[in-house]
Amino acid sequence: MAADIILYDATLVPTGQDQKQHVEFARDIAQKFNTMFGETFVLPDSYIAPEVAVIPGIDGRKMSKSYKNFIGMLDDEKTISKKVKQIATDATPIEDPKDPDTCNVFNIMKLLLTAQEEVYRRKRYTDGGLSYKEVKDTLFAKIIAFVQPIQAKYNAISDEEVVTILAKNAARANAIAANKIQDVYTKV
Repeated sequence: MAADIILYDATLVPTGQDQKQHVEFARDIAQKFNTMFGETFVLPDSYIAPEVAVIPGIDGRKMSKSYKNFIGMLDDEKTISKKVKQIATDATPIEDPKDPDTCNVFNIMKLLLTAQEEVYRRKRYTDGGLSYKEVKDTLFAKIIAFVQPIQAKYNAISDEEVVTILAKNAARANAIAANKIQDVYTKV
């Protein structure tokens, strides 16, 4: 992973909070090499967008394939519905106010809301009269609206197109890598 980062002179690497240490490790390797052999590698920094630094999974932990607590971009509507319904909520009665910041449904949903929608949803929580069924139905609708264009694009691309794109960009990446590797060999 470190080689993939420093080989291409990446300056900013988009990561989640839990991946920051990988970029720091790559930076340490680049710095050590630069100190020993002269300026060769750019020292990368992590770019962590605050709103997605840690994306919550359906169980409240960080979203992860290994935890099996994720909603996949290519999941069908039935699977997404099932996963949304599995999100745990507390036993606060409908008429009582709820804390949106402690609600995992809200914490997932706010990733898909505009600023105005977030203000409205927050108010709905704190005013009382909001059922978790309504919140889960809204989250389901937001997820479907988000993934439909992704799924349409995915379904529209043929295997041949993917292979062509990969081949074209592999040639470009290989040219960049070859230059950097030659520079490394020369300095070592």
